[in-house]
Amino acid sequence: MVFTSVFKSLISKRWLFLLVAFALLRLGFWFAVFPNSDEAYYWLWGQNPGWSYYDHPPLNAWIQGGLSAIVGRSTFALRLSNLFSNAALFYTYYKIISYLYCREIQYYFLLTVLLILASPLYFLFLSLAWHDHWLITFSLIAAYWFVTFLDGYLDRQAQTWRLYASAIAIGLAMLCKYNAIFVIFGFVAVLIADRRVRALWRDRRLYGAAAIVSLSFIPVLGWNISNGFQSFHYYFDRSVQPASPGIKVGAFLAFTIVSFLVVSPFYWRGFYTSLTRPSSLIRKNSLYPTVALWVFAVSSIFLILLSLVSAALYYWNITAYLLLFPLLPTAFFVQGSTQNSTLKVKPIFWVTQLYGLLFATLLVMHYGLLPLSALVSRDADPDSRMLFGWDKIETVVTTQAEMLGASPLLITTDYRSAAALAYQLNNKAVIALSDRVDQFDFWYPNNSSLQGRNAVILSDDWFPVPPKLLAQFDRVSPPETVSITRFGVWIKNYYVQKGYQFKGNNLWKK
Repeated sequence: MVFTSVFKSLISKRWLFLLVAFALLRLGFWFAVFPNSDEAYYWLWGQNPGWSYYDHPPLNAWIQGGLSAIVGRSTFALRLSNLFSNAALFYTYYKIISYLYCREIQYYFLLTVLLILASPLYFLFLSLAWHDHWLITFSLIAAYWFVTFLDGYLDRQAQTWRLYASAIAIGLAMLCKYNAIFVIFGFVAVLIADRRVRALWRDRRLYGAAAIVSLSFIPVLGWNISNGFQSFHYYFDRSVQPASPGIKVGAFLAFTIVSFLVVSPFYWRGFYTSLTRPSSLIRKNSLYPTVALWVFAVSSIFLILLSLVSAALYYWNITAYLLLFPLLPTAFFVQGSTQNSTLKVKPIFWVTQLYGLLFATLLVMHYGLLPLSALVSRDADPDSRMLFGWDKIETVVTTQAEMLGASPLLITTDYRSAAALAYQLNNKAVIALSDRVDQFDFWYPNNSSLQGRNAVILSDDWFPVPPKLLAQFDRVSPPETVSITRFGVWIKNYYVQKGYQFKGNNLWKK
């Protein structure tokens, strides 16, 4: 019922090919692309239930574990959660559009959907079965309920349940990724900066909402307490402690330029206009533009400053732009065109769609057919190269494991290859032994039960077998090279060898 008017409208008939094109690309990614190494890593978390995990909070892993238990292991099951989150996300956008605009809702909604799909950042991160698609969804839901509560508060008709629902949603977002804290800081900034709602600081309902958010974080806090706050240390060391002193001009430029391009270079003027001069078509006296501004500003300013002294990745700011999209349609419609039967959009709209379709097409080709970087370099983009050849690797690993008999250990030299191999074999017992601290260190903390066993060792040129690992075996066989090619193009080599009588002495001390 919600979307009936959209698909009956003239606009949907004219733009149906855009929706179909993006849908086909998403389906191609969903079913045809082998799991990205982090997707496989988080799938593996789901096979090892825990209160939380080293790299991230647990919600995505809990969902992955539940889905794989019900549906089994497949790319369909792996990315099925994206279908649920995307449905909830776009339904929430429909509610926001309905709330902000008093007429022609179907036009504004469909344009918002197309603008989101044409953003390379959101096409990618709504497709990957990482934590981000749930983070995005729950953050938007939280913001919608927060805005409607504040607007009701201004009209002296505040519905308390909306504030508490917002708190539950942002609590779930915090169970997805730690950077949901930026959304919370954006909300806090609104309550500080806008004098119309400062009185809420004296309202006990606000502290009840804060308590709800805090309670949701108990699994993460409990895991960190029992593991020496390792996850918190990881993010502090990675993000706040600079590897070297001084201003990082290169990191700053990388963060800002990549952000400019992946959000879409054609949106920024519309973002600026919608924040500085909100359209008269927007709901009067709503705090929505104010909340959108502060959620965007707090996160963006913090990460820009962080990029000057340490590391800041473009997708850490993924929640900053969520509330801006419903304000964008007025920047792309020709004024007055939504009031008659012929919709007119500015030519720049078609440029945004071509840009998005080009990126999405290249992305699906890069991940599903051939890493395009392999055409120009033998070592660039090693992450994408790991998407290919796992059926061939499975054959070699299985053959060597059968030679050893008695369920040998399956060891790799990095969490990425361990997760991919575990997914390919549907075997959660694969182990990563590397110098990098990862979740495997918490699953196998110097476990004596591993000692004395034979092993199949998988490595590559990115993460070769370290001498200290080879020294943990009485002897090892020469490595068998597994060359991965695609359409005659060399992608990478893997190396598989057997190790006998694993010792494991002090190997977990890093």
